[in-house]
Amino acid sequence: MLATTEIQQQNDACNFAKDTNAVRCTNCNLRELCLPQGMAQDDVLRLNGLVATRRRLKRGESLQRAGDPFRSLYAVRSGSFKTCIATEDGRDQVTGFKMSGDLIGLDGIGTNAHIIDVIALEDSEVCAIPFARLEESSREIAGLQKQFHRIMSREIVGEQGVMVLLGSMRAEERVATFLVSLSRRFRARGYSPTEFHLRMTREEIGSYLGLKLETVSRVMSRFDDMKLIQIKQKHVVILDPQGLKDVAAPATSGL
Repeated sequence: MLATTEIQQQNDACNFAKDTNAVRCTNCNLRELCLPQGMAQDDVLRLNGLVATRRRLKRGESLQRAGDPFRSLYAVRSGSFKTCIATEDGRDQVTGFKMSGDLIGLDGIGTNAHIIDVIALEDSEVCAIPFARLEESSREIAGLQKQFHRIMSREIVGEQGVMVLLGSMRAEERVATFLVSLSRRFRARGYSPTEFHLRMTREEIGSYLGLKLETVSRVMSRFDDMKLIQIKQKHVVILDPQGLKDVAAPATSGL
């Protein structure tokens, strides 16, 4: 009997084959954020066969669970995800938020098994890249391995930034840095850097920042009173970008 993961992969492959609008790296509007960034056009063309399937997930659905066997990396095509790890006392600690152009699944490379959960924050879509195929292609396509190492380095820098965030900043600095980081990420993807919708809850933000739910809500309300932002439920408008940056600590500019 096939495992659930294998059945899902077969279904994904079947659905992808039927899709006449199958994603290709050469016509993807996220190519500058994903693996092909900086690669020669001829090499990007050769990457068209690298993406094996395209997978769609509903809000709350798991892309991967801790303990799942590692087979593929996933490039986020649309939507957003949260990454979580279970603590010793049974709580889920949010370790990051992924959006379009980000790569998911790197946690499984070292042990051939995933160590974090990845949950869709909204209806989302990913491109599945079999790691064995990626390794093979990196030996044949100039620049692919370098680009992959660049992505891994970016992940390491981001994790170090989170450690600084949790270890040495006041609550106001943490929340301000989080909002500034989101603004930069939206700008890089061609969206408004000053007006966006938070897909994560205040509780999830607090888990990520090492703050209580009440503290996150209080700080955001304070920023609203200070006219740094305007916030209504999950909709955020940054009224004073420089003022918000002044509150945030420069050490987390890589987040």
